Amino acid sequence: YTADGYTTALEALIRRAQAELVVLPHTYRVRDYGPKLATRFATVLASDVIRCAIDSGQLVLVRQIFQGKLNADTRVTGPPPHFVSIQAGAYRADQLRAGAAPVEGFTPELDAAAIRTRPSEPFREAQRAVDLATADMIVSVGRGIKEKENLPMVEELANVLGAELGASRPICDNGWVPMERQVGSSGQTVAPKLYLAVGISGAIQHLVGMKGSKTIVAINRDRNAPIFEVADYGIVGDLFEVVPALVEELRKTKG
Repeated sequence: YTADGYTTALEALIRRAQAELVVLPHTYRVRDYGPKLATRFATVLASDVIRCAIDSGQLVLVRQIFQGKLNADTRVTGPPPHFVSIQAGAYRADQLRAGAAPVEGFTPELDAAAIRTRPSEPFREAQRAVDLATADMIVSVGRGIKEKENLPMVEELANVLGAELGASRPICDNGWVPMERQVGSSGQTVAPKLYLAVGISGAIQHLVGMKGSKTIVAINRDRNAPIFEVADYGIVGDLFEVVPALVEELRKTKG
């Protein structure tokens, strides 16, 4: 991968197709080459979009600002093409509408001399790496767990549910859980069918990454914790009492 190569190839494709709207995933690569690509067309990239709508025949893009505290409506102006990157988890797979679109092959002409960057060896993901964005159920743990030695209790809950284990940033920063399992603005954005937050107060940076979940269950001893503002079900109590009780009842249910 190089930003120069991707930009040149996509520029040729967009000009050939005479595209009016270019929709990209909001990935690390797109963050790198997306603005550069849009600049080739004397326009900008509307990044990190969570929703699109049509108002009076005009495209309206909804973007989160101030770490997700506010949603801003952005209208595209000027001549096409317009460039948009969509945040992961913005749209639910179970709400997908059937459709079809033609697929055409395209081979760009690239001049090796125009590729100014020289990438090093490909980055190798850790063997335990996991894509939380594809998980149906996630059990996330926060600072309420207090010590690393208490993590097996939450891991057991995740195992009983058949869920993936997630975590808030402090847990990952401490090295208690691998960084690839962090949920939030600086981690992964997820939208599972069930998100169970254990001992997570609900800082805005965390809420940005999980509030699109279909059903949110929160366990926290502080009834005023922000996590309860987005939770569908809230349990105000000591997680060290609640989690073992949940595990026990779930085991009974599964026989």
